[in-house]
Amino acid sequence: MAAILPRAAARPCALLRSIFAGHGSPFSSSHAAPAAAVPGDDHGGAVVVAVEVQEEADDDLRSRIFRLGLAKRSATAALEKWAGEGRAAPAAELRRIARDLSRVRRYKHALEVADWMKTHHESDLSESDYGMRIDLITRVFGANAAEDFFEKLPPGAKSLEAYTALLHSYARSKMTDKAERLFERMKDANLSMDALVYNEMMTLYISVGELDKVQVVAEELKRHNVSPDLFTYNLRLSATAASMDLEGFKGILDEMSKDPNSKEGWTLYRNLATIYVDASQLVGSGNSLVEAEAKISQREWITYDFLVILHTGLGNRDRIKDIWKSMQMTSQRMTSRNYICVLSSYLMCGQLKDAGEIVDQWQRSKAPEFDISACNRLFDALLSAGFTDTANSFRELMLQKSCILTSRATAL
Repeated sequence: MAAILPRAAARPCALLRSIFAGHGSPFSSSHAAPAAAVPGDDHGGAVVVAVEVQEEADDDLRSRIFRLGLAKRSATAALEKWAGEGRAAPAAELRRIARDLSRVRRYKHALEVADWMKTHHESDLSESDYGMRIDLITRVFGANAAEDFFEKLPPGAKSLEAYTALLHSYARSKMTDKAERLFERMKDANLSMDALVYNEMMTLYISVGELDKVQVVAEELKRHNVSPDLFTYNLRLSATAASMDLEGFKGILDEMSKDPNSKEGWTLYRNLATIYVDASQLVGSGNSLVEAEAKISQREWITYDFLVILHTGLGNRDRIKDIWKSMQMTSQRMTSRNYICVLSSYLMCGQLKDAGEIVDQWQRSKAPEFDISACNRLFDALLSAGFTDTANSFRELMLQKSCILTSRATAL
């Protein structure tokens, strides 16, 4: 699958590209056209005046551009009109507007703002500005157009951020050969590469199914003494789980536990990853990379699951819901593992109401049908990991759903 996480994280799945964007412009309803006075309405004039005053109060550059709405309308024309009125449009404000437009998927307008900023404030452009333009060009015109823009940059503008943005464009488009050649160029240029660069390559290899190359990239990261982040570990664990390499999986978890750069959320992530493997019985699912009667490969479903685990560790609870909704929107059959993954994430976060809703959905599901044995495995995995209180909460929750959990330990 193509990459989809925010730029700080490599993006493992194309189906999720839209869920991390905003949900529409905050100006879409609050800046409607002035209402006409209604004949015979004594207050009609007051309504028009009130709306006009509100429009004047909100007539800053950001609001004016956001009010354009449709992509066919020109942000460039709006900027030229603004400048023609003698108003300032500093680079810092243009930069913020372009990023806000990008967050709500207004990529064409964002690119027009970025282009206008280059034309009028070229001396103020930062390394991140070039990276942003490459990303926007990719979204509007494609990776080849982004490549053309990059190659025409002066040597001084070809910074790590610009290189990484182009690498991300290739990874997003699954252009493996071009990504590999650019990766080599980056090393030859003696750039001080960070974890994000390696994450992009690992994401690419996962998306095209070349899982064995993920470990190769990870080893190279170690050789260059680059500190991995949580996204790095997530990609490595996702690849080993999808390959059914459980020994490698446990080795990475152990390595992660000893990492001196461990941050808040890493422990929760490790615990969830362990519980997921124990409860989902990856080995028991067979060695085939494709589930029966499913067109989405097991590798891709596992990538989804580890994306849920990642955002649980990062504390992004809303993202868990977004990913889950995206999974449900696919036309392909999910597996019991998917339910176990999101259920355990909610349980470990203490979100029993959300966990209960997942159980309800599973009980109503026909594909896959509700599996009490999978719930028993999750119950056991929680107990084995030392989360007795969480396990007891899960048991009480299932009792409310008319299900009795049993532990293998107590059954013996």
